[in-house]
Amino acid sequence: MKKLNFFNSVTASFVAVLFMAFLLFVAGCGEKEDPNGGGNNNGGVGVPNLGQNGSGNDGDEMTIKGIECVLVKAGTFTMGVDDYFYYNVHQVTLTNDYWISKYEVTQAQYQAVMNTNPSYFSGENNPVESVTWFKANDFCQAVGGRLLTEAEWEFAARGGKKSQGYIYSGSNTIGDVAWYYGNSGVSTHPVGQKQANELGIYDMSGNVYEWCSDWYSEYSGGSAVTNPTGPSTGGYRVSRGGSWDFDERYCRVANRSYDPSFSYKNLGFRVAFPRK
Repeated sequence: MKKLNFFNSVTASFVAVLFMAFLLFVAGCGEKEDPNGGGNNNGGVGVPNLGQNGSGNDGDEMTIKGIECVLVKAGTFTMGVDDYFYYNVHQVTLTNDYWISKYEVTQAQYQAVMNTNPSYFSGENNPVESVTWFKANDFCQAVGGRLLTEAEWEFAARGGKKSQGYIYSGSNTIGDVAWYYGNSGVSTHPVGQKQANELGIYDMSGNVYEWCSDWYSEYSGGSAVTNPTGPSTGGYRVSRGGSWDFDERYCRVANRSYDPSFSYKNLGFRVAFPRK
């Protein structure tokens, strides 16, 4: 009888341990990080509360996972340009606010998260470059954010709802806001040295091109769209903003570029933390 009681006691304890392990497993599954930054206003794991959609003001600032960010409020804008490049002009509506990194992701920030620095140029506060689309995407996911969509990028570069209609991000004078072929000395420069745009965001024209999340495709017609994310597949990823080795035409807020998902010394990125 004593043996039976001991056996029953051990069995009950073992079942209890299994049950607790099951509960912990279920709880852990519910806390997995969403690769797009989470399914609620708190973003990914460890990301602070991003605020309710519609709250706050354009240009508000917050530091998220060690990255200084600026709030871009939802809105409607005219995307594209009707000139010698001719990118079909069309109306775009973004329904969700998002936080965008105030500066291009720096070499120091990338090193701290990814434990490596692939950059060709040296400088902790210079933008990280020579980074593939995949590695840029990995970094964004690691900090609980994601890459900007092309539409989000252009809206922010134009100054959001504070836009003054500048050709470049923050000015009609390229040298005020950008490191480009005419003034860069064929190198990247520390972020934030030029004038910010209307939202307080730096270097969206020049310094390095910036990866976007979209596959590249031609704009279709001139019809209005809401929250566009590009085609579901393709051969090239969108990059925006121009760089230290391109002239001013390529630094305009409407200019589009696309690359295979490779790395080059003029190509970096910034990160977005969208509200849900």
